[in-house]
Amino acid sequence: MKTAILLVNIGTPDSPEIADVRKFITHYLTDPHVMRIPWIWRNLLVRGIIVPFRARKSAKAYRQLWTDKGSPLLYFLDELRHKVQEQLPATEVWAAIRYGSPDIAQVMAEMSTQGYEQLTVVPLFPQYASSTVGTIEDGVRKAVARWALPPKMTVIRQFSDYEPFIDLWSRNIRAQHPENYDRLVFSFHGLPLNHLPKRCRDTQVCNCTSHNGEWCSSEVENDCYRANCYALAAQIVKSLGLESHQYAVSFQSRLTKGWLQPFTDSLLEEYGRKRMRVLLAAPSFVADCLETTVELDIENKNMFLAAGGKVLDRVPSLNIQDEWVKTLVGICNTH
Repeated sequence: MKTAILLVNIGTPDSPEIADVRKFITHYLTDPHVMRIPWIWRNLLVRGIIVPFRARKSAKAYRQLWTDKGSPLLYFLDELRHKVQEQLPATEVWAAIRYGSPDIAQVMAEMSTQGYEQLTVVPLFPQYASSTVGTIEDGVRKAVARWALPPKMTVIRQFSDYEPFIDLWSRNIRAQHPENYDRLVFSFHGLPLNHLPKRCRDTQVCNCTSHNGEWCSSEVENDCYRANCYALAAQIVKSLGLESHQYAVSFQSRLTKGWLQPFTDSLLEEYGRKRMRVLLAAPSFVADCLETTVELDIENKNMFLAAGGKVLDRVPSLNIQDEWVKTLVGICNTH
């Protein structure tokens, strides 16, 4: 049986120039998986208000991120593909991004001529969210529908409960000696509250912020992004032997106040005023990107230090770490 694996990350502009950043932001924010409002209002809001005001600022941030090799998210994805291919010589490994180039449609058009009978799609996000895994799955299914002979397809919708993934993050955090800090903060990418199951939007009703890692009251097990984030943090902390008061969970990259809380920037500012030493871990990002390198390492760190904080360090992202490659191969093989 001829098999293939498709690794997919969310995307990046073609360059940090304003025109390319504007194109990228427009493509991203007009996706109905990302902004859940009627099409006409979504387009008016994005094209008429958000993009004109954010493009220049975002381009400046991307210039801080860019390297001689280009976007870290893209070159880490390509190197990760090569490393996974070395571990799985009998399977052909491909890589794509949802927004930007090479996009899902481009890559899968090339794949369509190869006669694959089995395709495993791996969105590189530990927790399921409609705005990441959901939109990738939608893009893949639309592309494969154009194939003359569609293969049997599996989409790995999340892997935050995969034991080797939890162990990997535990080892990486332990190597940074969390005992030397006042607090370990897990910063996950934020989501609008309306992306959660309805009964999970009120933490007075739902227990998805429980530090014991139990699932929330959502009717469909594991479909609550917030519960999955808290559960992953709790499992890592259990492995590290830390108590509940020694860590915190927060959410970054918000656009409005109607997103998951507590907000990472607000929490770090509070810890800065208390003159704390903080170790950050961002386990929802498998590769360095704008959110880790610029938002956390530059913007949030500067704010934390300006507020009086003593030390703010971050556990390195997985990127192309050998143990991450081994873990990812395991994820592919168990589905």
